[in-house]
Amino acid sequence: MSSESATPDELPLDGELAAVAARMSGLLLSRETVDSVLELIVSLALATVAAAAGAGVTLVDEDGGLATTSASGPHVREADTRQYELGEGPCLAALAECSPMRIDDVTTERRWPRWCAEAAGAGLRSVLTAPLVTEDGCHGAIKLYATVPGAFGPSDEHTLTKFATRAAVLVANARAYERANRFSDQFRHTLRERDLITMAKGFLMGREGLGEDAAFGRLLSLARAQGRSPAEAAADLLAPAPRGR
Repeated sequence: MSSESATPDELPLDGELAAVAARMSGLLLSRETVDSVLELIVSLALATVAAAAGAGVTLVDEDGGLATTSASGPHVREADTRQYELGEGPCLAALAECSPMRIDDVTTERRWPRWCAEAAGAGLRSVLTAPLVTEDGCHGAIKLYATVPGAFGPSDEHTLTKFATRAAVLVANARAYERANRFSDQFRHTLRERDLITMAKGFLMGREGLGEDAAFGRLLSLARAQGRSPAEAAADLLAPAPRGR
């Protein structure tokens, strides 16, 4: 029997999703933001569609690779992994076609026969998946699994699709903040390296009476001789000399 736990236009947990979005807009996010958001999405999806026995989220990485980044249990993670390994399954189809996919019974499903056979062997019977889509593209997909046939109906498909639309915005925002933090860290690292090189040039100019260009050339020579980067050679040059005994 299909779950009718949500009306087509209202999701019972919109309030929780809105609260997460508000936290993000307030920049109150940790480095674990993406993981935390995905865990929340999995939890809310299970609560939204009561017939689901398991849920998971697949994300598309920057290189186009796929990974199950959050799952409610090992059976979900294994079912997802087999899709990636076999190159077939409802999640991959949802990503490729940017459209929801539903399997009423894996034992009679004619699409993706190899994956369906393995899913049936693992005790799974029904599947529902929807892509996480924003105007920037498809970020991944959310999947629901059930252990009985016919667990999901058209209403559940509509509900999960609406849910995925809201969840996609959270995922996209969280990933954007994470990238911004990563680029900020890289920028700070670049500035530190530049400062080290500038100080090392000044040190060489004072110690050896070199001009700025000659001092930089000297630093590069030291770096090549040591098999290190100019910043690493600069750090060694500026490190305090060890005290004699």
